[in-house]
Amino acid sequence: MSVRVWRAPWTVDLRRVVDVHRRGPHDPAFTVAPDGAVWRASHTPDGPGTLRLRAREAEVEAAGYGPGGGWLLERVPALLGEGDDPAGLEPHHPAVKEAVRRQPGLRIGRTGRVWEALVPAVLEQKVVVEEAWRAWGYLLRRYGQPAPGAPDLRVPPPPGVWARIPSWAWHRSGAEAVRARTIMTAARLASRLETAETSAELDRRLRSIPGIGVWTSAETRQRALGDADAVSVGDYHVPGMVGQALIGRKVDDAGMLELLEPYAGHRYRVTRLLEAHGSRAPRRAPRLPIRDYRSF
Repeated sequence: MSVRVWRAPWTVDLRRVVDVHRRGPHDPAFTVAPDGAVWRASHTPDGPGTLRLRAREAEVEAAGYGPGGGWLLERVPALLGEGDDPAGLEPHHPAVKEAVRRQPGLRIGRTGRVWEALVPAVLEQKVVVEEAWRAWGYLLRRYGQPAPGAPDLRVPPPPGVWARIPSWAWHRSGAEAVRARTIMTAARLASRLETAETSAELDRRLRSIPGIGVWTSAETRQRALGDADAVSVGDYHVPGMVGQALIGRKVDDAGMLELLEPYAGHRYRVTRLLEAHGSRAPRRAPRLPIRDYRSF
């Protein structure tokens, strides 16, 4: 185990910054301990590693475990938003101004791990999110290895393992053939995805893969590269939430993009701020059912 202490030039809101990397309350690669410490497992270029984070105001204590522990420790500042610059955000709506006031510690961090952001994003395509979380949990528990220093967690498998998952395992996870095929196709190109130097370049590479579109690319770039402008076009909930918060009514994707136009460069940041502030569109339809492809 290695330890480092990092002091940020702002008060770190640890949970709000890193919770975006958590895939449901039972994510095998992410947990919050009773003492408030955040644990996250990852497969780094140096091998499997586990990161434990504790924060008190601006001071963050981090511990790294396993072969990848040093790699994770080195990137703690980036994970917590050191490279993010929220200063250029100028609120044009009262809801955004209030959200900024109430969330001063929210930053857009980056993991630097494209593959680990891409797989769950693909699993979340066009399904109720609980379906995707169920599939992610099943596949990590079956094919991920125990996390160093936290054996109850599982390290997400590297691309080569995902590419070899048999069809019956995808079926048992609840992920249908289309999403499985997209992940296995992307696995063969994973090394090329990881070397993209800019968000625009990664967007082009991702969207050249069959089955990956605007929404999946944005969800991946938000987490892996900390792109504060990668708005999730095509999301079931976000346009309605943005419209309700900014003009008091739901809008579609086109309406959302029009509302967010004054925030160019910070469009994803604005949606994160509004979500953290508790903005929600009123529900006027039955909740979508959770399907179970395992019974098909």
